Amino acid sequence: MALKVKAKEQLIKVGKYEGKYRYVMMPELYTALAQDKVIREAALRSGVSRGVMQACWDAAGEVIKAWATEGHSVALPGLGTMRFGLRAKSVENVNDVKSSLITSRRIIFTPTVELKDELASTSVQITCYDKDGKEIKRVTSADDGTVEEDPENEPTGGGTTGGTTTPTPSTGGNSGGNSGGSSGDND
Repeated sequence: MALKVKAKEQLIKVGKYEGKYRYVMMPELYTALAQDKVIREAALRSGVSRGVMQACWDAAGEVIKAWATEGHSVALPGLGTMRFGLRAKSVENVNDVKSSLITSRRIIFTPTVELKDELASTSVQITCYDKDGKEIKRVTSADDGTVEEDPENEPTGGGTTGGTTTPTPSTGGNSGGNSGGSSGDND
C-alpha cells in the first residue's frame, strides 16, 4: 500500500517564492474509518470476539482520557505516547498570569521509533495537478523511503530517483509539467 500525496500548482503569496506558481505537496486525506470497522478488524486479528474487543476498546479509551487529562503522558501500545499541551500568551508581570492567556489546548502525540520507521519505508504515490485542477503527472516511489534526489537540480527530462514517472494522457501541452515543483518548500 502506498501513501497518496497530491502536488498542486499554487500561487505562493508569502516568502521567497511570493508571486510565483510552485507545486505544493500535501497528503491526500482518506475518509475516517468508523470505530466499528476498527474494532471488527482488531477482533479478527487478535482472535477475540467483537464484544470483548469493544469492551477493551472502551475501557482503554476511558483510562487514556482520564490519565491524559490529569497531566500524564500515556503510552499507546505499538503507537507511541500522548499528552496534553497548550498554547498561551506570555506576560511580563506574574500578577497578569491567568487562565484566559491560554489560547488553545492540544493533544500531542509522539510516535514510537518503529512507527516512524514504518512510515519512512512506505512507498509514496504523487499525483500532480496544474493550477486548474487538471491531473498532469503521476510519480510512484519504489524505494525504501530515503530521499536521494535534489528537486532543485533534477536532471532534464524529469523523472525521479528510485521510482517511476507516469505522465497522464492528453496533458494539453506544457501546462506545468516538471517546472517549479519542490518537495518541502511550502513558503
